[in-house]
Amino acid sequence: MVRSLKELIEESELVHLDDPEERFTISGVSWEIYEALLAKLEDNSHYRITYLDGVLEIVSPSIRHEKVKKNLAMLLEHYMYIKRINCIPMGSTTFRNKAKKAGAEPDECYCIKEEKSIPDIAIEVNITSGNIDKLETYRRLGVKEVWMWQTNGLNLYYLREETPKQFIDTYGYERIDTSELLPELDISLLSRCALMTSSLECIDEFEQGLKNNK
Repeated sequence: MVRSLKELIEESELVHLDDPEERFTISGVSWEIYEALLAKLEDNSHYRITYLDGVLEIVSPSIRHEKVKKNLAMLLEHYMYIKRINCIPMGSTTFRNKAKKAGAEPDECYCIKEEKSIPDIAIEVNITSGNIDKLETYRRLGVKEVWMWQTNGLNLYYLREETPKQFIDTYGYERIDTSELLPELDISLLSRCALMTSSLECIDEFEQGLKNNK
């Protein structure tokens, strides 16, 4: 693991880390350094970078993280195809706002119905706890729904307040049980199937669950 941000930026070749998930956090980082790092890692999809108020976090995802992420994306896109819901997958695109000192690269994200500059849904798979408040980061970016994978399941949050007053602990987001953007989607079924190791069994179980829920 690199020992400093300077070392990370100046390395000619970035080291690919093995499991488990690795995190590197440093504070006092200027926006200019953040953007320089994004440029440095532009062709390296292995890392996820989050920035909030001068705190920079770099994550090297584990294999377990990637399996859950891919399953969630596969099932969610399959669901929207079956339901004939137009969605625009935006993957791990970097979203940033200099004025609000926030930037993030979701594990997966989607615009619903039409393409927008900011996704409607951002998905974060957290295998280990991070040091940056992701909900605050996404609030500043204006993401409506944040789906967080924690302890083998999804927790959903919907943005209610641009300036947190009632939902202070969750930075203006309300914890919800059902997606407001995809209200018919069974989140518990999605979470359960995302843990399966076989992609074929994963989809078969998901489709059977959808049939049973009709």
